[in-house]
Amino acid sequence: MDRARIRNFCIIAHIDHGKSTLADRLLEATGTVGARAMAEQVLDTMELERERGITIKAAAARMAWTGPDGEPYQFNLIDTPGHVDFTYEVSRSLAACEGALLVVDASQGIEAQTLANVYLALDQGLELIPVVNKVDLPHAEPERVARELARVVGFARAEIILASAKEGTGVAAILEALRERVPPPAGDRAAPLRALIFDSVYDPYKGAVAHVRVVEGEMRGRADLRLMQTGVAFEPLEFGIFAPSMRPLASLAAGEVGYVATGLKDVADCRVGDTVTLAAGPAAVPLPGYRQAKPMVFAGIYPTDSDRYPDLREALERLSLNDAALVFEAESSAALGFGFRCGFLGLLHLEIVVERLEREYGLGLLTTAPGVEYEVALRSGETVAIDNPSRLPPAGGIEEIREPWAAIDVVAPSRHIGQVMELVTSRRGRFLRMEYLEPESDVAPGEARVLLAYEIPMAEILVNFYDSLKGSTSGYASLDYQPAGYRAADLVKVDVLVNGQSVDALSIITHRERAAREGRSLVLKLRALIPRQLFDVPLQAAIGGRIIARETVRALRKNVLAKCYGGDVTRKRKLLEKQAEGKRRMKRVGSVEIPQEAFMAVLQLREGQESRE
Repeated sequence: MDRARIRNFCIIAHIDHGKSTLADRLLEATGTVGARAMAEQVLDTMELERERGITIKAAAARMAWTGPDGEPYQFNLIDTPGHVDFTYEVSRSLAACEGALLVVDASQGIEAQTLANVYLALDQGLELIPVVNKVDLPHAEPERVARELARVVGFARAEIILASAKEGTGVAAILEALRERVPPPAGDRAAPLRALIFDSVYDPYKGAVAHVRVVEGEMRGRADLRLMQTGVAFEPLEFGIFAPSMRPLASLAAGEVGYVATGLKDVADCRVGDTVTLAAGPAAVPLPGYRQAKPMVFAGIYPTDSDRYPDLREALERLSLNDAALVFEAESSAALGFGFRCGFLGLLHLEIVVERLEREYGLGLLTTAPGVEYEVALRSGETVAIDNPSRLPPAGGIEEIREPWAAIDVVAPSRHIGQVMELVTSRRGRFLRMEYLEPESDVAPGEARVLLAYEIPMAEILVNFYDSLKGSTSGYASLDYQPAGYRAADLVKVDVLVNGQSVDALSIITHRERAAREGRSLVLKLRALIPRQLFDVPLQAAIGGRIIARETVRALRKNVLAKCYGGDVTRKRKLLEKQAEGKRRMKRVGSVEIPQEAFMAVLQLREGQESRE
C-alpha cells in the first residue's frame, strides 16, 4: 500500500482507563475481528492479562479501513501496558509509531501515569490525539476532564474526542482523527533495508519471532538477513502481519509493521532494539535503539527442586527474549543452593515473571525478598554495585553506602494532601512541589486534583508503599516514579541467624535508625513461620557481631514420663536427662527447613508499624 495511506499509532493510558476495550472497538469497527471471533481484551493473549484485567505485553494489529474519501487506509495499532512497572514497554511501542491515542477516564481525570506517558510521547515527537473515555458512566464528568487536559497538557478543546469504548461511542471520530492528524510514515522503500525490532517472542517451530517496524527498504523472499548489533545472519522462514493473529505475507515494506520468523534457536541472538538489514548490501548505520531498561528491583529466584536448575535457566532465557527488561545472572546461596539473581522494573513485574515461570514452564520456585541496588564506595577508592545484601563487603572496608532515590509524582484529591504528606515523610521522602491540576472553583470542596512531587529512597517505595498510598487516600491516589540517582546514607546490613547459622537469603540492608526495629519485626515473623523442631531454634538479628534481637522457636515436647507409673524419682530423672542429651545432640546436627513464607516476610516488615508512625 502507498505509504501516504499508512498510519502507525499506539494507545497510551493509565491502568484501567479503558485502553484494551477501546482497542477491541477499533478492531470491531474496522472489521478486523468478526463478530463471532470477538471477545473482551482481544489483544491481551496471555492468561495472566485476562485474569488481572491488565495489559502486560505490547501487542500489534493491522486494520484495514475505508475513509470518507473512499480511499483504503492501513492502520497499524500497537497496544501498550498501563501500569508504571511497564513504562519500558510503552517506550518501545512509541518508538515504532508516529501518533498516539491518549485515553483518559471521564470519571477519574488525569492520573500520574497519564502525565508520564504524555512526556514519553512528546519526547518521541508523536502526534497526540486526546480521548476522554467512559462518558457513559453515571458519575462521568467529560467536560471537566476535557478542560483539565486543555489546561495541563495544552490541547485545544476541539481536539479532544469524547468516547465510550464500552458502547462504541466516538469510535468513528477516533478513526477519522487518526487519518487526519497522524502523519504517514517516512522512509524510502528503495533504500537499504532497516527494520527496528520492538518486541519478540519465542516459537518452538519458528525460533525467535521478531516484531518489526520497517523504517526503510523492503524484506522479501529468502534473502539472508543480518542483525546489525549482534552480527548474526539468518535465512528468514516467514514474513507476516498481525491481524490480530499472525498472517503470512510475501513481503514487508517501509512504513509497515509486522513480524519476521528468524529460525534462530539461541534467544540471545535476537534482541529488542536491534536493527534488521540485508546480509548482502546492508545499511550503513543501525537505527537508534531504545533507552536501556534499568532494573529497579532485584530478587533471587531458586528452584525448589535443585535438579531443575537447568530448566530454570532455559526458562529465564526464553522469557527474557520477549521481556527485554528482565536481567539475570547465576548465583548460589548456602541456604537455597543454586539459582539466579534477577532484576525487574518493579514489584508487579517481579510477580508477573515468577507466575509466568511457574505456569508456563511448570517450575516450583522459591523467591527471596526484593531489594534495590546500592553503590558501595570502598576505602581503597573503588566503587562496587551491590544488589544482594550477602555480597556487602566487611564494614571496615566501606567508606560510604549510596542508595538509589526516585522522583515520584502522586496525584490525589486535595482533601487527602495531609495523608499523602504524612506517608511520604515517614518513608524519608523530601517534598519538591505541589500544583493543582484544576481550579478548586470547578469542583466540590476537597475534590480538586493535586500533583505532589517528592524525592524518596527507592527501597522505601518497595515495602508496601503503593498499598499504603491507596489505603490512606481511599483508593483515589495514583503514583508514577522515575530514577533520581544515588545518595549517601547511614545504612547497615542486618543478618539473620537461624540456629546459629547465618541465612544469607534473609539479610537486609536498612537505615541505621530502623535497624533494631526491623530486626525485631523480622525475627518475630520468622518465629511464627518456621515450623517447630524437636529442639529449641534460636532466631537472632545481628549487625556485625552485635545481636540486636532474639526470639526462640520452642521445641516440640514428648512426655517421656507417660509410661512411668511410679518408682524412685531417680528413674524419672534418668529419663529426662536422656531426653535432654538427645535434644542437645540433635541441635548440633539437626537442620531447620525454612519455608518460602519466611523469605517473603521481609516484605511485610513495616506492616503494622505505619499505623504507629
